[in-house]
This record gives sequence, structure tokens and C-alpha cells, in this order.
Amino acid sequence: MNSRERLIATINHQQPDRVVLDLGATSQTGISASVLYGLRKALHLEEEPVKVHEPAQILGIVEEDVLNALQVDVVGLWNPVNTLGVKNIDWKPWVTPDGTPALIASNMAFSRDEKYIYAHPQGDRNEAPSMKAPVGGYFFDNIDRGGDFDEDRLNAAEDFKDDFGLLTDETCRYLETESERLFNETEYGIVGMCGGGGFGDVFALPACWLKGNPQGIRKMEDWLAAHVLYQDYILELFEYQLGFALKNLEMYKQAVQDRVQVVWIGGTDFGTQNGTFLSVDSYRRLYKPFHQKINDWVHKNTNWKTFFHSCGAITPLLDDFYEAGIDILNPVQCSAAGMDPKILKEKYGGKFVFWGAGVDTQQVLPFGTPEQVKAQVTERLDIFSKGGGYVFNTIHNIVGKTPVENVIAMFEAFNEYAAANTVI
Repeated sequence: MNSRERLIATINHQQPDRVVLDLGATSQTGISASVLYGLRKALHLEEEPVKVHEPAQILGIVEEDVLNALQVDVVGLWNPVNTLGVKNIDWKPWVTPDGTPALIASNMAFSRDEKYIYAHPQGDRNEAPSMKAPVGGYFFDNIDRGGDFDEDRLNAAEDFKDDFGLLTDETCRYLETESERLFNETEYGIVGMCGGGGFGDVFALPACWLKGNPQGIRKMEDWLAAHVLYQDYILELFEYQLGFALKNLEMYKQAVQDRVQVVWIGGTDFGTQNGTFLSVDSYRRLYKPFHQKINDWVHKNTNWKTFFHSCGAITPLLDDFYEAGIDILNPVQCSAAGMDPKILKEKYGGKFVFWGAGVDTQQVLPFGTPEQVKAQVTERLDIFSKGGGYVFNTIHNIVGKTPVENVIAMFEAFNEYAAANTVI
């Protein structure tokens, strides 16, 4: 099989010739620019700055030479505009907060003081910064620019009127051209990073890409409380968001046709380390109907499989996720309560494609030994790969300061397992 055939078999729960490998196809399966820079050296590739295409998490583009060296199977079809509302073109030299040589979109705008580096929305230094990273750090965090809200004047459609929009003709033309290039000139499986279905994503609530001061309920603690206090507001917001999401899916389909095999829908986290953020009943009332409408549209109108990301202990929600039509679950956080790999595969392996789960990025990959990394990778592959329905990746992105030797050990273990279990 080539990589695309391998992915198609996998997402249809058929046994591929070997396990599909992903590195960098989505915003939750990527790699920190600083670690990627070190990985290039370890692979004896040409030394060059890493392009940072997702500035909030400081994720680097995994270039073709890295994809080839590691035999990666999947790539992403990304929106040309990044998290901060800046088009990823005309790359300029940049140094990440931790000091890594990099390149970044020329219109990105930063400022700094002794403690922090600040990012300004849409590359406009005249606007107050919307994100900040500590000097020496590895992520940008949202800055709350909205302040407190007036509960007597809550109006979701008005408060979020600038958060959502339709794909532009320029973006659609880019998606059409780039999808044709990836489909016709490569053999990779392709994930369309469409988005639009991240209902209640607390990362998106502060709207780091918007100028001005976003209105309404924007702070995480206020948003969680709204699940009890302002349910009508949440439903109004989700209905408003859904309208844009469905129209954008129509335009996305026109642009990329069936050249993508998977569509990334949203990254809302429903779980903490020890449980869910909300009750099952709250999920069923507030979220499930909207997930179902998105998935129903995709399944009715395309051959794509839907990719949803949620960290944490989400086992209580899995039956409802399945009923809502979710095809692919990521990152499969096995370290969270109730997320035992064997039980997940036995109970849900025929219902979901598991994308991730390959090694723990909280403890084992950043702090373990190469031997510990290899052992966990082999164990997880042995559990999840049987019968198809599994794409290997770390549990969320490979974060800054992760030892490169551990990353190499992860890929060595993957390749050893793949070689020993290839189906001819």
C-alpha cells in the first residue's frame, strides 16, 4: 500500500499493511519548533530554520525531507491564515521565545518586555496584544481582553458577530489548488483542517485573532459556569456558529472535493485529568445536537471521516460521541482516569478510529528514558493496531524541551514494530 491507501483502509477499520504514521498533519499532532529543529539535526538533514505556521503553540512545519526520513503517511491541508489572523506567506527570520532559529509569516507583529513576548492580532502593533509567552517559554497564552460581562445584556449573536465568517474566494482557490497538488503530486493521506465545529472551545473564546475587545462570556471560568447559569446563551451561540460551519463545509467540499480523506472539525476539550468538564446530560443538551448536525452533513455529502480532538478522561461521553457520528478520536489520553488502552480498544475499537495514544507526552516522552519510551510505544502499538482503526501519533503535540533522543527512540520503536508486523 502507499500512504493514502494505508490511511483509507485504516479509517474504514480495515487492516492496512502497516500502521499509519502521522507527524504534523493537525494542530494537535504536531511538534514544537524547537524540538523539530533538534530532530532535523539528529536525522542529519540540512540545518535550516523551522517555519512556525501555528504561532500559538509554536508548531513547526514538518518539511518533506523530515516526512521522507521518518516515512510519515499523513499531511494536513491547512488554512492559509494562522491562529492570529495572519496569512502564512513571505517568511521572515524569527527567534522563538526559547531561542530557536525560525521563520514566521512576515506580517506577524510582536513586542516584548523583560518577562514576556507579546503577539498582536492580525499583525497590527497598534492593537493591544492578544497573546503572550514568557521569555524562554514554549507556548503563547491568551490574554483576556474582554473583561467582565453584563449578564443583563447577553446576546450571543451580537457578542460573537466577529468571531465567525465564511471562507473567502481567495481561501477557497488556495484550498482547491493545494489539495490538487497534494492529491496529484504526492501519495500522502490528507487531513483537511477545516474546523468550524469546535463548539465551546475555551482556547478560541478569547478570540486571539480579533482586533478590539471581544464581548460576552470569554473567560474559561465564566464559560464553565454558563453551562449551569446561561444555557440559553450557549445554545444561541452554537446555533449561530453552526450556520457558518455548515455553509463553510459546503464551500470546502466544492474546493477540495474528495481529495481529502479526513476532515478536522474541532478541538474542544471535554475532559480533565480525572473526569469530564460537564455532565453527560449537559453534553446531550448543549453539544450533541450540533455535533450530530455537522457529522450528518459530512457523511451525507462526502466520503470524508470526521476528526474530533478532546483531551482528558472522556470515557463517560464516548457512547454519545459515537451516536453523534464522530469517526476519529484524538489524542486518546491514556494517562487520564478511565482511559485504559486495552478497554478502549476492546469496547470502542470498532466504533472509533483512534488517532494518537502512541506515547504519553506528559511524563514518558519528555521525562522518561529512551528505553521507557520504546517500551510504551511498542505496548501501545500492540494494543491499538490490531484490526486497523489506528493512526500512530503522540498524545497531543510533542512539546518544547522534549529530549530529541526520546523522539528518535519513539520513531525507532515504531519502525521496528512496523517492520515486524507488516502484512504483505
